[in-house]
Order: sequence, then structure tokens, then C-alpha cells
Amino acid sequence: MNKTISAEDLNIHFKHNDDAALFKWLLASFLMGKRIQAEIAAEAYRVIADKHGRDTPSKLAACSHRELVAMLGEAHYVRYDETTAVRLHALARKLNDEYAGKVSHMVEASADRQAFEKRLAEFDGIGPKTVEIFMREAGSAISL
Repeated sequence: MNKTISAEDLNIHFKHNDDAALFKWLLASFLMGKRIQAEIAAEAYRVIADKHGRDTPSKLAACSHRELVAMLGEAHYVRYDETTAVRLHALARKLNDEYAGKVSHMVEASADRQAFEKRLAEFDGIGPKTVEIFMREAGSAISL
């Protein structure tokens, strides 16, 4: 059975509309939202954000596809490494291009929680499971 991994387990601590923590949790939620063991997804987050310091949308967007695949491989996140690398890159670019790299700008652009969740789901690779994981922890940190 998969253990539920919390933001705290990944050393992510939310303050009100804290963009750094919101993005880190979005990245972790994205990785955990796939059909992959939670611990492998958590390790992929640690490798990307902690070990390699790709913990902001601009730093993640600056990665090459090959670098992202290598980081995912380092964490044994190999089942979906190619598509995940493409989608992580797209996630970072879209966040940078449409929301100036800030999850809080997505919050501000949303009338309510439902509208925010709809915006999240517009990112390639983010489905209902990823939205659910993200909102489970971040819901109280964003004001909607």
C-alpha cells in the first residue's frame, strides 16, 4: 500500500500564499499524481528540488530534457521519465509565461477554489489525482 506523503515529509512548510512552498508542493504533487510508488515520487522531488536546486519555475524551465530525464532516473522514477520530463518542462514554462512563475498569481486570477482547480487541471499532465494531492495540503495556505 502506498503511504501518503505530506508536504511536511518533504520539508515543505506553508505560510500564507508562500510561492516557494506552493511551487515545491505543486512539483511534488505532480510527481506523486502518476501511477508510481509514493516513495519513488518523493525521491524524485528530493533529487530535483533539493539535490539539484530546481525548486522554482524558472530554474526548472532552464533544465534541458536530458537533465530532467537524468534526474528522474537518479530517483528511479523511470516508468514515465520521458513524458514526465516533457510535462515538467511544460509546467514550468506555462507557469512562467501565464502567471509570472507564481502559483499565487493563479490563486489571484481564480474566483474560487473550483476555478483555481480548473486552472491547475489546464497544465499538461495534471489530472484530478494531482489536483487532489495538491489541494489536500495547499488548500489551507491559499486564500480562495
